[in-house]
Amino acid sequence: MSNINEISKRRTFAIISHPDAGKTTLTEKLLLFGGAIHVAGAVKSNKIKKTATSDWMEIEKQRGISVATSVMGFNYGDYKINILDTPGHQDFAEDTYRTLTAVDSVIIVVDVAKGVESQTRKLMEVCRMRNTPVIIFVNKLDREGRDPFDILDELEKELQISVRPLSWPINIGAKFKGVYNIYEHSLNLFQPDKQHVTDRVEIADINDPTIDQAVGEADAAQLRNDIELIDGVYPDFEVQDYLDAQVAPVFFGSALNTFGVKELLDCFVRIAPSPRPVEAEERKVEPSEEKFSGFVFKIHANMDPNHRSCIAFVKVCSGVFRRNEVYKHVRSGKNYRFSAPTAFMAQKKEIIDEVYPGDIVGLPDNGIFKIGDTITEGEELHFKGLPSFSPEMFKYIENTDPMKTKQLNKGIEQLMDEGVAQLFVSQFNNRKIIGTVGQLQFEVIQYRLLHEYGAQCRWEPIHLYKACWIESDDEQALEAFKKRKYQFMALDKEGRDVFMADSGYVLQMAQQDFPKIKFHFTSEF
Repeated sequence: MSNINEISKRRTFAIISHPDAGKTTLTEKLLLFGGAIHVAGAVKSNKIKKTATSDWMEIEKQRGISVATSVMGFNYGDYKINILDTPGHQDFAEDTYRTLTAVDSVIIVVDVAKGVESQTRKLMEVCRMRNTPVIIFVNKLDREGRDPFDILDELEKELQISVRPLSWPINIGAKFKGVYNIYEHSLNLFQPDKQHVTDRVEIADINDPTIDQAVGEADAAQLRNDIELIDGVYPDFEVQDYLDAQVAPVFFGSALNTFGVKELLDCFVRIAPSPRPVEAEERKVEPSEEKFSGFVFKIHANMDPNHRSCIAFVKVCSGVFRRNEVYKHVRSGKNYRFSAPTAFMAQKKEIIDEVYPGDIVGLPDNGIFKIGDTITEGEELHFKGLPSFSPEMFKYIENTDPMKTKQLNKGIEQLMDEGVAQLFVSQFNNRKIIGTVGQLQFEVIQYRLLHEYGAQCRWEPIHLYKACWIESDDEQALEAFKKRKYQFMALDKEGRDVFMADSGYVLQMAQQDFPKIKFHFTSEF
């Protein structure tokens, strides 16, 4: 079957890290090696005028941070690589959590000076829950930082996973001379250059005298001692342990200077998993199955501001998605034909005829899709694990220009479909409340409403502690609760009942006083 051949070539992964560890810069360099771009852009730079390919939204260029997951596909040798560059900022963590459901493996970027940071720990927990294989890239070795052995100890302790270095730095900071590639027994010498790749020195093994000539006798002796210590302390690298998410291979380099990135990429395409089976509520779906199935893990409003178009990102789980075929939208039970499915290179997109398991396809969305929706050739399947979390920050959204009410409503509707923030309508005063997991979200929503929809809004404070979805098998108990808590009740976008508790104590008392009511803190129930 030709499908099996196509599936085995696919490598779909996410790059995750704490903000500023160099995630988007690493993405740029991977694209450079894949020939997908010819000049790598910078996230923050005065000299490089080109901004990063994956940070294409206007607000991302201004802030120098990623606020939305970007999808980029390119070919590298015999492999088809799909990178999902995720936001590192915790205010956008929900977008990242959902992206992790659509990938088969993950590269974690760690800053050599800062080590493991809080957001990295949280994201690693999600990887652990899903048994996602992880490779770690220790970045910024051209700057002063921590001892590599200390970093390895911290990675094991903080991320709770065994590590195995597959490359090793020769000094760091101002004295940084290069990296010895343990996986391929080669030496790479460092020259600071943001656009070109550095020299590779061919050597027979670690005892080759060429190393002494290249880096000096003292550093060569230190390198041999380090490698001997690594071989003594860490077990030999087994690919299966990595695939079982038991061991994380570690690479060292400098993404900004395009150093150590090719070694990472070459090893990654050889050992990383091709698309894996996906759990649905009904059964396990294998990539090699004949019939198409896939799920929506992200919706992006306004990818092309000229057309106000929304795009639903679909991860193909099995079979082949073909243009102009009829597919079933499981939640609504309706059939749809898609005449313009697209493949992505960040914001650039092209129409494609066939999409294989592991690939991400963009489908034009005029309001039919929600995050978590399943599309099949007819089978009733429901893929799981795409929750919306209970927001932690709330504000009233008010229209400042009555002439633009239509634009504002359209903007709110499309931006809420992306799933990064949630809309609640108070049943007490009918005002719209936006709930998010971080303050920065409010600024992004306000900015995008103005610049993408021409609608102005202002925020008004509201004191709330938590939003929780409620349900009960006892209709009378539910009605009694809604009457008693009338001023705290709201409806979400789906018309479901939401209790907006204004303090932890109020929530606790409500749970005690109404034992027949079930309180849910994610939208999956």
